[in-house]
Amino acid sequence: MSQLHITNNIHIKAPAQKVWDALTKPEETKKYMFGCETISEWKVGSTLIWKMMHEGKEFIPVKGHIKGIEPTKHLAYSVIDPHNTNIPDIPENYLTVTYDLIEENGGTTLRVTQGDYNKVAEGEKRYKEAYNNGEGWNPILKLIKTQLEG
Repeated sequence: MSQLHITNNIHIKAPAQKVWDALTKPEETKKYMFGCETISEWKVGSTLIWKMMHEGKEFIPVKGHIKGIEPTKHLAYSVIDPHNTNIPDIPENYLTVTYDLIEENGGTTLRVTQGDYNKVAEGEKRYKEAYNNGEGWNPILKLIKTQLEG
């Protein structure tokens, strides 16, 4: 069975450090990720949670662990949405999200890959929901670009 990933790219007119900060600083992530702040020690093996306020209460819609990190260049983390699915919260059902930053041409190209949907429970359904008719990460990437190029 072949791998099933979603991959999107965008070029942002900003240095890699500024893009990295947008991906890892809670005050920045909440501006484009539906009000969610990233909370992590940003070390391999550490927990990563996406935290937000919902109906006056703290809510954690997504969680995972840091799998790889090279500041301003690469970040990989596992992720599961334990609230919107009926799948078991076990490592085999976590997807991997990878951010690769390439500083070039007066800015930074950000590539986001998410998958492998073929290896997780309800993979095809989860892929179709995330792929969203070809959009995938594009709406979020456009928000990051607008935020950084302001």
